[in-house]
Amino acid sequence: MEDVVIRTLDKVTLRDPILVEGLPGVGNVGKLAADYLKEQLGAKPLATIYSKFFPPQVYVGEDGIIRLVSNDLSYWKAAPSAPHDVLILGGDYQGISPEGQYEITERVLDYCHGLGVREVFTLAGFAQGRVVEEPRVLGAATARDRVESLKKAGVVFSRNDPGGGLIGASGLFLGLGRLFGMEGACLMGETSGYFVDPRSAEAVLKVLGRVLEVEIDFTALETKAKEIDRIAQKIHEAEQRTSEPSAPSGPGPREDLGYIG
Repeated sequence: MEDVVIRTLDKVTLRDPILVEGLPGVGNVGKLAADYLKEQLGAKPLATIYSKFFPPQVYVGEDGIIRLVSNDLSYWKAAPSAPHDVLILGGDYQGISPEGQYEITERVLDYCHGLGVREVFTLAGFAQGRVVEEPRVLGAATARDRVESLKKAGVVFSRNDPGGGLIGASGLFLGLGRLFGMEGACLMGETSGYFVDPRSAEAVLKVLGRVLEVEIDFTALETKAKEIDRIAQKIHEAEQRTSEPSAPSGPGPREDLGYIG
């Protein structure tokens, strides 16, 4: 097996496509946003990416059938009046080594360049280490004009946010993308970093929806956000009970915290 294998599932001609990357990361904000966008647009499978740089494992489905872990490219063809089609990159993992991150990113960018991609948006979470009730969307871009246009869409740009740089796919797809003549930006939703964060993903998608000029129904994402809020509240209450002075021993009510997969 080669280090990176890209298997094309469909042959398609795209009109000035924009690449949107959302792989697992902090709060799974980018992955959740990309998966939700793919579902909302009804994007179709285009290619599957396999690599030695992913963890050495397979997933086992509910039907007992296995599949090799992968990344996936999907495409959405916009209405003829719209200026851009959309490619969405999602998947199970990022590369598990620096070499793997570079190799996978370079191969995917080369593939997308062949499809006509000249613009990239990467989606990610920005950990604040605390619960964020109304997450902002922080940004980093490849050019000044993109900074100014995204500010008008509500993105916050600050030298201290995210001070130090972008780690992983969300940064590399922009940095290496410039070697392919691509420009773009990273949209980062503020998140605690403790949970999968649908509320942060929604904030990111609201900005991206304005940029791509697509309508997104956030009902299902808002429902997930309320479920996460409920679990976070129960954990907070459990922590408070643990920190209180111990009461006399005896049977008491038991409350399960639950789990969302």
